[in-house]
Amino acid sequence: MIILGLILLLLGFALGIGILWTIGVVLIIIGAVLWVLGATDRAVAGRRHYW
Repeated sequence: MIILGLILLLLGFALGIGILWTIGVVLIIIGAVLWVLGATDRAVAGRRHYW
């Protein structure tokens, strides 16, 4: 999710499309929060891991 956010952020910045930039920032933030929760060994949405 963080990688997808970075791609959208870069595309939005390069192409001048504000909504892609905004979605990229949101995805980076959500991905970082999920990464931190997973790193602290906390279950997210009732799952211990994604697979």
